[in-house]
Amino acid sequence: MSTYFLSDIHGCYKEFRMLLEKSDFDDKKDYLWIAGDLVSRGPDSLNVVRYLYSLKNRVKIVLGNHDINLIAVYSGIKENKKENYFNEFLSSSDRFELINWLRCQSLLKVDEKRKIIMSHAGISPQWDIDTAKICALEIEDFLSHENYSLFLKEMYDNNINFWELKLNQLDRLRYAINSFTRMRYCYPDCRLNMFHKQSPNFVKYPLRPWFLMPSKIPKVYSIFFGHWSSLKGTYIPEPFFSLDGGCCWGEELIMLRWEDKKWFSQPFLLK
Repeated sequence: MSTYFLSDIHGCYKEFRMLLEKSDFDDKKDYLWIAGDLVSRGPDSLNVVRYLYSLKNRVKIVLGNHDINLIAVYSGIKENKKENYFNEFLSSSDRFELINWLRCQSLLKVDEKRKIIMSHAGISPQWDIDTAKICALEIEDFLSHENYSLFLKEMYDNNINFWELKLNQLDRLRYAINSFTRMRYCYPDCRLNMFHKQSPNFVKYPLRPWFLMPSKIPKVYSIFFGHWSSLKGTYIPEPFFSLDGGCCWGEELIMLRWEDKKWFSQPFLLK
């Protein structure tokens, strides 16, 4: 039995299945941990989600910003833009079943035995593990509720970028969504910057990548995240593992097998 970690498949179904084949992934005994953004940008989000849904308890998923966007588009809250490539998904006969499965997924996975943490964008430097767990559960409760669309209508606010106990419930949820699914850079006081996406090689002080900020998470934990394809070639210290290889931008999918720390990659296929 092996455990594999990857992220940001972004609808690149062919590359995804080829990567699994390269690694000898066995869907009867191995496990996949996927750090979000299953969909959008690539051409075949529908089959990515269908395949992962078929794996049932062999896959552990956290939602990314594009996965949440799909749910919002499905519910009529956000516009279905051309670059999403959602039309096939939204017209499929099993869309209701797949969307309901997606919206019941987590924002955070923690394996205390192996000391593993996974979220899409990362963990706020203002949070300890217990705070992160509480915030993730609060979002999951709203997303899995039958009135989830009311929650999503209020979720998007770039100005909620600092964690305080005095935040009201709505702003607490907004901050958590931003931290779990959209965060990249922080200011020295730990405020999130929600706009810069470039490589750290091109961004100067006072902005710092969230994973270089002082952390409240004990260093015994390995922290897996995606979301940030421009990190390629950037120094990332242990215990952080960046999983976004930028496949949907013409680069590659990357995957780590946990037991022997072996990396696998599959380049983007020219169409």
